Amino acid sequence: MLFQELILEVPDKLNTRLYDRFMALNGTDRVRQSHHFEGRFENIYINEADIPEISTVLNALKQQAGQLLGVPKDSLKAGFWFNAMEPGHLTAPHHHDENDELLSAVYYIRVPGNSGDLILYDADKRIRVHPQAGKLVMFAPGVMHEVTTHHGSGLRLSVGMNVGPAGD
Repeated sequence: MLFQELILEVPDKLNTRLYDRFMALNGTDRVRQSHHFEGRFENIYINEADIPEISTVLNALKQQAGQLLGVPKDSLKAGFWFNAMEPGHLTAPHHHDENDELLSAVYYIRVPGNSGDLILYDADKRIRVHPQAGKLVMFAPGVMHEVTTHHGSGLRLSVGMNVGPAGD
């Protein structure tokens, strides 16, 4: 499997709650940031207890991951971070195959028009995935990927996730 995508059921209310809670917490001491490139932090970490709405996304991811990997969802854990992109921002090519990851994913919360596409690389192919609020995209952690430049207006907000075995 190179990638799979699906739309979560009724994402509007969920995305509004996620966005509002992210905005309330961003810039406070409840947030940790890492990977400072091109003038922004690519990874913004918020404790799950501070943003409980994220559990809906994590549970959907673990359910799908369990089916894709052929394991019970309860045998999986999911880590997450937010990715906030302002106009002009991009995410450079990278992969997530570093530790015990079994599956990587992104969930789109807020997607202004022309705010950058996810590009997945498979051998000689470039696969362009258009973001959409409520869309969950899953892919193998070793797949090189990037996000093209945000040429739209307003904040583009997504959640990056990695799934691994629980108990590690």
